[in-house]
Amino acid sequence: MDRARELGCDTFQIFTRNPRGWKYKKLNGEEVAEFKRKLELGKELSPAVAHMPYLPNLSSPKKMIYNRSVKSLSAELGRCGVLGLQYLVTHLGSHMGEGQDLGLERITGAINRAVSENPNEVTVLLENTAGTKNSMGSSFDDLKRILDRIDNRERVGVCFDTAHAYAAGYDLHSPRGVDETLQRFNSVLGFALLKVVHLNDSKGGLGSGRDRHEHIGMGYIGEKGFRAFLHHEVVRNLPLIMETPIDDRRDELGNLRKVRELSA
Repeated sequence: MDRARELGCDTFQIFTRNPRGWKYKKLNGEEVAEFKRKLELGKELSPAVAHMPYLPNLSSPKKMIYNRSVKSLSAELGRCGVLGLQYLVTHLGSHMGEGQDLGLERITGAINRAVSENPNEVTVLLENTAGTKNSMGSSFDDLKRILDRIDNRERVGVCFDTAHAYAAGYDLHSPRGVDETLQRFNSVLGFALLKVVHLNDSKGGLGSGRDRHEHIGMGYIGEKGFRAFLHHEVVRNLPLIMETPIDDRRDELGNLRKVRELSA
């Protein structure tokens, strides 16, 4: 949160624990109180978003991995509630070759259980995927199949990742492509479900299935695509979270400045 304020951000995303491991410590009461104090003071940084760790696979056909993943999702949803975070973004996982139907059963079961175990106000956001082999949720229709099986629909929404969408075959490179993609989203899912955008350019071409993020405007979506996307009436008032690389070409602040330039 301090880093987001330092950079002049309007919103931010965090991990509540180490994203690359299964184990985690319980939240410290004093740290929770301090975090919530800063949230209250920094109301210009809204909404506050958390992201699930990387290891859980909510679509896994392997019983041990699946059970650990469900437990992890439930625990993370609880932690977000304690911290006062509004959204929890989650990847949807891989069915590992066992088929979409099994993946659908697994992931909807995981979300329904985690939500029922945590009667708080945190919304779980399903993140669209890049279309890599065996992944779940790369198309809007796939997301709808998941959402249609959620018991408490008020607790679930969508996080739209631009790089993932482009890699999955949704054109965001031109004004026409942006408009067609967002209209398709609306016709299948409805804009009311769109809560957060992960704003990333793509190192892979259209429909490549490559989950590789690039600096804003330096990838296949390009400046023309992002200018059209950022000026779309539906996008302009949404929270935008960048997950772009940091290297000798550009840093976080450089990407933030580019986004503000293209959206002006």
